[in-house]
Amino acid sequence: MATLELHGLVKRFGGVTVVDGIDLTIPDGAFVCLLGPSGCGKTTLLRLIAGFVAPDAGEIAVGGKRVSAPGSVVPPERRGMSMIFQSYALWPHMTVEQNVGYGLRVRNLPADEVRRRVATICAATQLEPLMKRYPSELSGGQQQRVALARALVVEPQTLLLDEPLSNLDANLREEMRFEIRRLHDEFRYTTVYVTHDQSEAMATADLIVVLNAGRIEQAGTAEDIYRRPSSAFVARFVGGANVLPGRLAGLATPFSIRLEDIELVAAPGAGAAGAVRGTVVRRVFLGSSRDYVVEADGELVRVTTPPHVDVQPGEPVWLGFPPERCHPIESVPAGGS
Repeated sequence: MATLELHGLVKRFGGVTVVDGIDLTIPDGAFVCLLGPSGCGKTTLLRLIAGFVAPDAGEIAVGGKRVSAPGSVVPPERRGMSMIFQSYALWPHMTVEQNVGYGLRVRNLPADEVRRRVATICAATQLEPLMKRYPSELSGGQQQRVALARALVVEPQTLLLDEPLSNLDANLREEMRFEIRRLHDEFRYTTVYVTHDQSEAMATADLIVVLNAGRIEQAGTAEDIYRRPSSAFVARFVGGANVLPGRLAGLATPFSIRLEDIELVAAPGAGAAGAVRGTVVRRVFLGSSRDYVVEADGELVRVTTPPHVDVQPGEPVWLGFPPERCHPIESVPAGGS
């Protein structure tokens, strides 16, 4: 069992608290993404799980056994974990086959066993035709596959990934996020994946943990977090949303609404009842959609429409806010919609 439990986890660097009282349970075999902006503490949290740094408070347990606490840290090599970094870290003088088998050789496994396991994992990661090549002869996506194969061949209980696709171009990132999920479904190891890319998190994870300033803002499925954000930060960070003032049961309250859920029409009376008049401030063509900023009642509102909706900046529009798409939230930090 590789159930991962974090209890009251705290890490400080100097006077700055980077991880601030994290409580989280990751079930055995789950795929969890730690999602958040730069500086939110996600990579430090991953390094705490790996055993590279010690907590200042709290503890980490794997399979019910404590592996980290202040002054007591089980070393990384004894945790049954593999970690993949942003920079693949392949040995340039070794072939793909040698790189993948490196972890097995340092464990002094018999040569026949090493060859068998390397062949099996290279087949699973579609590296068989490349086994005799060196890293300099591989594309970025191929190098990423080698890093994955090397991490998986040692049969870890837990796989840790620190923004592993950040060095790839957009098309390769999309391809590799599905490949990572496919391999997880095949091998069912517990996976903790750090990213700032919402699309990566939503495409791969069973559970998304949104971090902000060292704390968990919200944890849930992709649909939970997207459709039912618990805070203004989550609403804005995951997928993009407007956070606007409104009224609920006669009381003033902020609410969030996704950019694509707002109705934008160029003719009065053509949209939903109660539509608000506004003026287009900005219009951007994005191929499959248009992105607008509209000034309405003193608020700047972002709206995403199909590409055929084409209104020039300065022209009037009417915005409809379907009540079933307006989600009340508790508070609005400074910063606007």
